[in-house]
Amino acid sequence: MPTISIAMIAHNEEKNLARALASAAWADEVIFADCGSTDGTALAARDFKVKFFSRPNSRAVYVNKQFAVDQASSDWVFIQDADEEITPALRGELKRAIAAPAGAAAFALPRRNFYFGRWLRHGGKYPDIQLRLFRRGAARFLPLPVHERLEVDGEIGTLKEPLLHYPYSDAEDMRKKRDFYAEILASSYALKERSRLFIFFRPFTRFLSAYFFRLGFLDGTEGLRTALLDFGNVMAAALRYANYPKVPGPARPKGL
Repeated sequence: MPTISIAMIAHNEEKNLARALASAAWADEVIFADCGSTDGTALAARDFKVKFFSRPNSRAVYVNKQFAVDQASSDWVFIQDADEEITPALRGELKRAIAAPAGAAAFALPRRNFYFGRWLRHGGKYPDIQLRLFRRGAARFLPLPVHERLEVDGEIGTLKEPLLHYPYSDAEDMRKKRDFYAEILASSYALKERSRLFIFFRPFTRFLSAYFFRLGFLDGTEGLRTALLDFGNVMAAALRYANYPKVPGPARPKGL
């Protein structure tokens, strides 16, 4: 029977950790990498059967995740965030997927997002496809500053059961994650030398896309609040980028 490792990183996720690790306890091993937490995350993780690692927190999240993946020893690896939960139905589907005699090298699955007390169904929050399960050695993270992504060597299959995601535990958590997201997104804009005018319009196009084109309004008040939350996050990144020093262009030849 093929084995499976769950790879999880965490930075100050004490409030979410018990739910996440309890849902991962069925795996052959759970790799847990604490990335510079200053709350009780490291202590909470030790209440569960995990292979515990401690490392500095890289703002390039893919570095942290690849570290956790590299510690896995099972045939398959599933990446789970500390604010996510594996349901019993998903657990069963994961076991069936890795037990198949032949097939894909990796699997993508839907993710359900819980905002303001409601599981959203629109606005880009569902099915929110995530690539998380792969044969060990068949995938690695691309070096991207935001929205880390796996590159897979082989065929990618799909699973039906959703992974549950609880992105914010309270208002303070929203503030901290907004600040973190704004900084790394602004850094990404700077690396790509994005136009400041283009970046200024990003929050508005993000809101219009989520709330109207992706039917976020069908999720009622919670859909509106979520679209406004995303607007605020992207606006915070745009404002931070606006304060970055401009990169000087090439000198203009004399006499022109």
